[in-house]
Amino acid sequence: MSAAGSPYAELNGRRAFVTGGAQGIGRAIAHALARNGVKVVVADIDGDQGRRTAQEIGAQTVAVEIDVRERASVERAFGEALRHLGGCEICIANAGVSTMQRALELTDADWDFNFAVNARGIFLANQIAARHFVAQGAGCIVNTASLAAKVGARLLAHYSASKFAVLGWTQALARELAPSGIRVNAVCPGFVKTGMQAREIEWESRLRNVSAQQVVDDYVAQTPLGRLEEPEDVADVVVFLCSDKARFMTGQGVNVTGGVYMG
Repeated sequence: MSAAGSPYAELNGRRAFVTGGAQGIGRAIAHALARNGVKVVVADIDGDQGRRTAQEIGAQTVAVEIDVRERASVERAFGEALRHLGGCEICIANAGVSTMQRALELTDADWDFNFAVNARGIFLANQIAARHFVAQGAGCIVNTASLAAKVGARLLAHYSASKFAVLGWTQALARELAPSGIRVNAVCPGFVKTGMQAREIEWESRLRNVSAQQVVDDYVAQTPLGRLEEPEDVADVVVFLCSDKARFMTGQGVNVTGGVYMG
C-alpha cells in the first residue's frame, strides 16, 4: 500500500511481524501499518484467514501460520517473516483469546488456555523478536493487553489475570531493553466490536440471564464517548506507538477505551 500523505513517513519501509493478525484488532493493525508504508507479515493460527487478510493488504504482504503457545512454532514463524521481509523492526504481539465463566466455576482448562495464549504467547513472541532487535540494535514492540488488565472484570477473572500479566511483563521488559534502544509498550482496548466480543456477548447474556442487547447497552453505557469501540480505534494508537512520535514512550499500557478507564 502507498504511504503517501502519511503523518508517519518514518515508518515507510519498516517491517512488522503481527501475531493474531488475521482478524479483529490484529487485522486492523496490519492494515493500518501497511497504509503507512510498513511491510507486514500476518501471523495467525488460522492460516486461511491469514492469507485472505494478506491478500486484502497487498502483494508485499504474506501470511504465516503460528501457534503462539509453542516456542518452536513462534521461532519458525518469525524466521519465515525475517526471510520474507529481509529483516524486522516491529513486533506486534496481539494474539489473544477469551472464555467467560464465574470465578468459582472456572476450570483448570479455562485458566490454562487463557494464560497459554494471552501471557505465554506474548512472552514467546516478545522474547524471540527482542533477541533479534538487540542483535541489530533497534526495534519496537507493542503488546495487546486490555481494559481488563487495568480493572478486574467480572466473569473474566482468568482473562483479567492473564492480561494483568501482559502489563507486568511489558513494564519489566521495557526496563531491560531500554539500554538497547528498544521500546516496549502495550495498548489496553475497551469494548471492541470483534468476533471475540460477539462470543462474549452471547456468554454474558446467558450468565447474567439478560438479553444480548442489554449486554451491548451496558457496554455503551460504561463508555463516556458513547459507542462501542472499533478495531481501527486501537490500530491507530498502535501505529503511533510504533512511530518516532512515540520515541520517548516505553513501558506504557495505553488506554484506548473511550473513557471507560481513565487511570
